[in-house]
Amino acid sequence: MDLATIIGLVVCVAAVFITIVWTSFADFYAFIDAPSFFTVIIGTVGAVAICFPTQMLKGIPKVLKKAFTFTPRDPKHLMSILQDMSKRARREGTLSLEEFINNGTLEDEFFIRGIQLVVDGREPKVIEEILFTEIEKIEERHKQGMDLFNTIGMLAPAFGMIGTLIGLVKMLKDMSDPTSIGPAMSVALMTTLYGSLVANVAAIPLAKKLEKRSKEEIEEKELIARGILSILARDNARFLVGKLNVRLPPSERLEEA
Repeated sequence: MDLATIIGLVVCVAAVFITIVWTSFADFYAFIDAPSFFTVIIGTVGAVAICFPTQMLKGIPKVLKKAFTFTPRDPKHLMSILQDMSKRARREGTLSLEEFINNGTLEDEFFIRGIQLVVDGREPKVIEEILFTEIEKIEERHKQGMDLFNTIGMLAPAFGMIGTLIGLVKMLKDMSDPTSIGPAMSVALMTTLYGSLVANVAAIPLAKKLEKRSKEEIEEKELIARGILSILARDNARFLVGKLNVRLPPSERLEEA
């Protein structure tokens, strides 16, 4: 579980709530407006459904899970495995690497497929093309998820503005009736507020978190791919670790080569 995401959302909601009820809790009810909620939420949902295919919309829960869950990356452990593989491959041949698959050392499916290609005796160029093509496709899928939430962040304030315009039109049309001015102005202001909250409390921050998660995963996959290619090139363990270390910040490098 990614506590930063949960704590951040709670803090944002709390900040808005506390500001509203700072002087009186009764003020909170003044910020609940059904027409404004309908305009922003239902309108945004409908527009997002127009923008994206049904299959992508079905994947929203899976995309959200990536933002709220977190599997710590351990580059040092990964480098240690690649180092052991390099030693084994130089000593016993690439077929011996199958043991790393069979004994459960490898948990990453991408890593397992890469080593299986090596064990199967595929050409290095073919393996390189397969691995980096898969990385590109993973990155494309991640961008689709980020694009979805960025789109929500763009559309919600737009529907807030639509609601504002509706409220202003109703207010200006009935200026002769003082009792209609208040409700119309409420819709005008509440829709802007709701649209801004949806965008800035949820959609845009979640898109940024997904972008960060994507970058971490892609960097890990590239590290695996380059390590596998280094093993195929018969690089010794020290040289392999040295090549991969330069791709990592000093705190994540494997010092024992």
